[in-house]
Amino acid sequence: MLGRRAVLAAALLGVLAVVLPAAEGQQAAKVWRVGWLGDGTRAGREANTLTPLREGLRDLGYVEGKNLFIDARWSDGDSERLAADAADFVRLKVDVIVTHGSLGGGTAKRATATIPIVIATAADLVGAGLVSSLARPGGNITGTNDQAGEVINKNLDVLAELLPALQRVAVLWYRGNPTSPRVAEALQAAIRSRRLAAISLAASRPDDIERLVDGAVRERAGALIVVQDSWTITHRALIAERALVKRLPVLGATGLYAEAGALASYGADIPAVYRHAAVFVDKILKGTKPGDIPVEQPTKFELVINLKTAKALGITVPQSLRLRADRLIE
Repeated sequence: MLGRRAVLAAALLGVLAVVLPAAEGQQAAKVWRVGWLGDGTRAGREANTLTPLREGLRDLGYVEGKNLFIDARWSDGDSERLAADAADFVRLKVDVIVTHGSLGGGTAKRATATIPIVIATAADLVGAGLVSSLARPGGNITGTNDQAGEVINKNLDVLAELLPALQRVAVLWYRGNPTSPRVAEALQAAIRSRRLAAISLAASRPDDIERLVDGAVRERAGALIVVQDSWTITHRALIAERALVKRLPVLGATGLYAEAGALASYGADIPAVYRHAAVFVDKILKGTKPGDIPVEQPTKFELVINLKTAKALGITVPQSLRLRADRLIE
């Protein structure tokens, strides 16, 4: 009888020797911590930024509550809050900080030179001093450069087809973004190169939008182009609504503007860009240094035309432009 019990005990110990380490391994499974440094408001930006990033991470096998925790913060346009959140991520020692725009990227860079940073998209990573070069970023930052120059010219081409008699174009940009003045000046130079007059509209807060749009109309602007950043995207509906009241056609550099009521837009598919940011995060979590991951360019661009707005403004959209559009909003 004793021999039999000894055999059973030995068998049980053998089973435990296999099961217990496996259970301990499951309990000790790595949970990656990602700090989302959101520039803008949750209401205006989450659906087109953080949500597609989450989807991209899920597609790559990262499940929140299992092997991933995303600490999502939103600045609501407050640069001090943005800086405080970045400092908090450093204190918490997150594995990766994901942010967007030169403002978010610059804030994250000032907060840490060691924690990897993914800038989902920004207008000019090299010009803003965020990376050394696109091919070899160096440091702790990588991400996507949004090809602002190419987008500017495409938007002006679309504008020329929609409004062939156009003579004066207003450019709306946000003062709080360090890159926006350069992009605004490049846009104005491109406008002047087409023998059109350019009117600069610099906004500091949402209350400025109504005054600036009204001023553009007084200066006989025939159209308004928006310099894209987190602030202008957050307030895209306010811009489009006021411009429509004043019968001023608006163009933006993402379909989000046309969806909000702008006449048209040409630019990168923003949700697709943020979904792709998950690829950078995945590479970093698997051990690749961010400085060794080349900065990429968006691969999917779209022309979106809001036919409802065109009708309200009395603008006839050429058939050639309709056929080239990726989306028509009716």
